[in-house]
Formats: sequence, structure tokens, C-alpha cells
Amino acid sequence: MTGAAAGGGSGGSGSTRRAAVGKAGGRSRSAQPRAAGGGGGGSGGGSEEEEQRDGGSLFLVNKSGFPMDGQTWERMWGHVERVHPDGGAVAAAIRSAARLARPSVPPVPNYKLSMSIPEWLQAIQTYMKMLQYNHTGTQFFEIRKTRPLSGLMETAKEMTRESLPIKCLEAVILGIYLTNGQPSVERFPISFKTHFSGNYFHHVVLGIYCNGRYGSLGMSRRSDLMDKPLTYRTMSDLIFEFEDSYKKYLHSVKKVKIGLYVPHEPHSFQPIEWKQLVLNVSKMMRTEVRKELEKFARDMRMKILKPSSAHSPMKERSRGKSLSPRRRQASPQRRACRRDKSPAVVDKKGDLATLNEVGYQLRI
Repeated sequence: MTGAAAGGGSGGSGSTRRAAVGKAGGRSRSAQPRAAGGGGGGSGGGSEEEEQRDGGSLFLVNKSGFPMDGQTWERMWGHVERVHPDGGAVAAAIRSAARLARPSVPPVPNYKLSMSIPEWLQAIQTYMKMLQYNHTGTQFFEIRKTRPLSGLMETAKEMTRESLPIKCLEAVILGIYLTNGQPSVERFPISFKTHFSGNYFHHVVLGIYCNGRYGSLGMSRRSDLMDKPLTYRTMSDLIFEFEDSYKKYLHSVKKVKIGLYVPHEPHSFQPIEWKQLVLNVSKMMRTEVRKELEKFARDMRMKILKPSSAHSPMKERSRGKSLSPRRRQASPQRRACRRDKSPAVVDKKGDLATLNEVGYQLRI
């Protein structure tokens, strides 16, 4: 869930300063707290999420909307003081400053017809980098993974309004929002679980597939663990590139999770499928990993050719059939029709036998 790669502490004066302005400088334009949204029972949005640890550090989430409530505000500063090398001094300097410089608000990128897809993806990634990575230790926007896509797109709009630093999960949602107008660009989540120095770390990026090439969008403390150019011929090439990047920071990749293509309909009530394929790569040979990834990638590409199944798993459609009253009533009739065909087959065999007696050859 965090963009942590290796080592890197959670403290950072840059994003802390911007967050402080968001509270005290009147930058926030969302007066009402966000609604909980659908799927409140999921693991992505429960109260226990704030008590989870990622890489040995607490994973804190702002659930009060904007402006932050007092408890969330003080908890964020307390966390900064604990984890930053100069936490106490940094927090005191920012909070006691009589005047803080107003941070720049980067413009939301707009697609132009003259842009190629790689240029558009680069413009989106540049915008994310201008927002900066959030080093405060508190995720500013609550992302519930079980929430419908329409609700997550509203959160993405809020990110563009507030213009605050983001983490990896927020970057995935923002990337989906900004690429919604490009139906030729398929988006799917890629999650990593890694191990380093006795701790486990989690990270997620937005995989991209377009015109036979793979790439990614995202945010991380490490520049080679976020966006990748749209140049990889296979999905496995993209995943192995991330795995090699992790090795530079002495991280060993334990699991890789691949989700399904995300619909381009921003008002869809369908949630994102985050982990359709789960690979324990630490227990597999690269040849096995490549085989599984390429089989999965082929299945995903085949769904592009079938609009009825492009964005819904087969299991969901089968479940939907069983829940339809009309189809339950009609199914006995269809079975009866199939049974009615069998006598006709017997009669046909009889006719063939008769024909055989008068010189026709019987084919079996």
C-alpha cells in the first residue's frame, strides 16, 4: 500500500509543509467530509487499516476529509516527529511560522489530438511528480479498494482539486481517472509484496497496455519503481523489470498480483479487480512466472475482442444467470427441448438402417 522501496524514512519536510498549508492556509476547497462509499466492509477501509504496519511503520489514513479534523491533524504531526530525523525541529519550525510560502498548484493535464499515447502518458506522470510523493506518513485521501469505480473517480477529482502529495495507491486511482478518455489504453493494477531487513513492504502501480506494448504509471520514493515507458513487448518483461529494480535496493519480491482491465466508464458501479492473478514468485522459476504471466496476458487481450466479457469475470456472469428468475423458469423448457430431440435421432438411425438394406453405406 505504500510506495516505500528500500530504507527511505517516512519523514520529509516538503510534503509536510504543503499539508500544513492545506490545513492552515485555506487551500482546501472540500468543506464536507467524504462519504464512506460502497463496500465499507472491505479490508481496504476498516479501522484496523490505521493499525497496520508496512515496512515496520504505521500506515495512517486521513478519513475525515478536508479540512482535516483535529485528531487526524495532530496524529499526522506526531508521526512526523517520531520518524523524521529532525522531526521535532521540523514540525516546530513549520507550525510556528508566521507566514508560509504558498505552494504551486500544477495544472491538470489536458489531452490534445496532436499528442501520441506515450506523450499523453508522460504528461500524466509529470503531473503526478509535480504533486510530489507524500512523506508525512499519513495518506491524505482514503482509498477503499472495494468501493465502486464511480466513487473512486470522485476521490480522484478531489485529488486534482486539493493538489496535495500522494502515495502509490492514490496515484493508481488518479492514473485511471486521467486515462479514462482513451479507450485504446487498457489499465490494470500491479501489486508487489517484497521483503527487506526483516520487514515486508507493499507497493502498487498502474499497468498500461496499448498497441502491443506494456508500461506503467505510478508514484514511489524510488524513480525506477513507478512509471515505466510504453516499450515492453510482454507483461512478463515489465514485471521482470520491476523485479530487477527492486534488487538494486536489496528487496526480494515475494508476491506479484495482477488485476483485470479497468472499465473506461467513470460512472460504473463495478469495483476494481485488484488480484485476479497471484504469483508466489519467490517460489517459482522465471520460466514458470513468464509462462503464467503470458497466459494471463493472452486471456486479458482476448477479452478486448469480446465486449460482453471485457470487464466482468466469467464467474460473475455465471452467478448472474443463476439469479435471474426468468432464466430459471425457462431452463426446464430448454432441457425438455433437448430431450425431445433424442427420439428423432433414433428414428433417423432407423431410416439409415433401412437405406443400408437397399444398398446405401452406413457411416458411423
